[in-house]
Amino acid sequence: MDFFVVPTVTCRLLYVLVVITHQRRKVVHFNITEAPTAEWTAQQVVNAFPDDTAPRYLLRDRDSIYGAAFSRRVERMGIMQKPIAHRSLCNPLTWSD
Repeated sequence: MDFFVVPTVTCRLLYVLVVITHQRRKVVHFNITEAPTAEWTAQQVVNAFPDDTAPRYLLRDRDSIYGAAFSRRVERMGIMQKPIAHRSLCNPLTWSD
C-alpha cells in the first residue's frame, strides 16, 4: 500500500492511496482525498479487505500517516505490518519481475 500525490490544474494536491496484492500485482483498492488522516487510511484498509479477505502482511512505508489509529485497526484485522527500511529508496509499487 502506498500514497502518491497528484497536482490539479487549480494547484491543489490530491493524495491517492493504492492497495495492491503482491502475488498478482492487482489493484484491490484505491481512493483519493485532499487530506489523508490515520483514521481515513485505516478505513480504506477495511474497505479494501471486506469480511475475511485480509492479507497476513501489509507492506508499507514509514510515513506518519500510518499513525496509532491505523495501527490499531490493522492489528484488529489480524494483519502484520511490514514497514520498509527507514529512508529506503525502494518503492514497492515500482517492483518488477
